[in-house]
Amino acid sequence: MPLIDLPLEELRAYQGRNPRPSDHGEYWDQALTEMRAVDPQVELVPADFRVPGVECFDLYFTGVRQARVHAKYLRPAKSANPHPAMVQFHGYSGSSGDWHDKLNYVALGYSIAALDCRGQAGLSQDTGGVSGTTFRGHIIRGLEDAPHDLLFRHIFLDTAQLAGLVMELPEVDGSRVCALGGSQGGGLTLACAALEPRIRKAAPMFPFLCDYQRVWEMDLAKDAYEELRTYFRQYDPKHEREEEIFERLGYIDVQHLAKRIHGEVLLGVGLMDTVCPPSTQFAAYNKITSPKRLLLYPDFGHEGLPGFGDHAMTFFTEW
Repeated sequence: MPLIDLPLEELRAYQGRNPRPSDHGEYWDQALTEMRAVDPQVELVPADFRVPGVECFDLYFTGVRQARVHAKYLRPAKSANPHPAMVQFHGYSGSSGDWHDKLNYVALGYSIAALDCRGQAGLSQDTGGVSGTTFRGHIIRGLEDAPHDLLFRHIFLDTAQLAGLVMELPEVDGSRVCALGGSQGGGLTLACAALEPRIRKAAPMFPFLCDYQRVWEMDLAKDAYEELRTYFRQYDPKHEREEEIFERLGYIDVQHLAKRIHGEVLLGVGLMDTVCPPSTQFAAYNKITSPKRLLLYPDFGHEGLPGFGDHAMTFFTEW
């Protein structure tokens, strides 16, 4: 098999390159405390999109830093008993997408909440307020301020807050909530399952936001990770602060959150992925201590993985 990364046997043992800050656990415990202190002021607004048998809403809640965050929320129109639910996360720079592509899970009796990441293409608010560059990406946004100002800290918290709010809805069985997403959505799926440990099942596909230093060392700081190279070129061209920068990025490196996951995980990875290299994905997967399963696609890169959606649906419905 052609290789763009480590051999498979080495991937299965790989533990990542990006440093983990010494206060990482305390950092996220404090972040969750801040999130729980926010009055979410949940609002469900009936959506313009309507189809028989489904109720569709624009769901708004207040997240950390007082941002109003948006998600599409769909539920079966008739459901006598509390039912399962899913939280869904989109790719980098995108949005929660169309209503229609969520109807398959509603047809199975699920509610589904699809987040709009703040500052990206959807309706969520980005309250901003950081020093330094915001050019070309959200990984580096807030990097010049204190670690608690990193934008992906807030986005990670949005995923956990949304999941918790969905669990509290009267129509939802809070013990049967799952998470799904690919690329950035895959990274957010893992972050959500780590920060909201009641997530029962998670199915990330080729997760982004893992092992930043490995990406840079492989000379793959381009495409989705281009902002890493741009940041160094413009703000630290001689890499005098390299160690400091990667350690700070460690706060928002999903691999370091993975051990907090309690739910079952199904991960799909293409071994020819040059956008989110396989080793970076394995860095997170190998730290998961809860039940987990891997679906490998040796000839596929950062693209649709045939059959993964079917496997994920079967995985989610096997309660």
